[in-house]
Amino acid sequence: MELPSVSDRFLSRRRLLQLSGLSGLGLVLGGCASTLYDDVVFKTFEPINQSVEELLLNPQKLIPNFPVSAIEPEALLINSFQGTPKIDPQAYLLTVNGDVNHSFTLSLAELQKMPSTSMVIRHVCVEGWAAIVQWGGVPLRDLIALARPKEGAKYVYFKSADGYYESWDLVSSMHPQTLMVYQKNGQPLSPENGAPLRLASPIKLGYKQSKWVTEITLTKQLYPKKGYWEDLGYEWFGGL
Repeated sequence: MELPSVSDRFLSRRRLLQLSGLSGLGLVLGGCASTLYDDVVFKTFEPINQSVEELLLNPQKLIPNFPVSAIEPEALLINSFQGTPKIDPQAYLLTVNGDVNHSFTLSLAELQKMPSTSMVIRHVCVEGWAAIVQWGGVPLRDLIALARPKEGAKYVYFKSADGYYESWDLVSSMHPQTLMVYQKNGQPLSPENGAPLRLASPIKLGYKQSKWVTEITLTKQLYPKKGYWEDLGYEWFGGL
């Protein structure tokens, strides 16, 4: 039996949500404005969207990689929140804290000494475009393991140097292909694409994949401020 391609898999999962009437993309509000009807529909169905997407997520199943020949070097568009922040890679520090037994900070050099991996995946933007990209870096679950989460920790917050903020569920954060990356297409990550360190994963939409990450915080509760775009109406789970 022939296995479905990555693109077929993406379409089938998203199509399943669309056919069920529970697609997060179908309910995402356009831009920053919404009608009263949009607000009512979103508030009604967003918890259902999340439940369905959580059921679809297999926390250990790997997403098939594309071949390196499929990389689309020019297809990854640069979206910035407040412009590209200036960060000195030599002075950069990543802090991991929150509801953990071991808070710590790591320099970029220390991160690069950790066991690393790479993947060639499709980056999917909620705006309707996609790009096949090779990312290289440290599995986020390795950093979380070092921090030793306290019992009851369920969420992971990401703070960025430009003021952007984002939150994930812990299960998605522990997926083997959720990475903190410092390489793109075999080269050092550029500042425009999120250097020194950014999130990358084939299981989340692009707005969930924070650039210029400086702090990772584990929490037991999901705070009212869930994420920059989510607080303007986008779906929180943001899964593929």
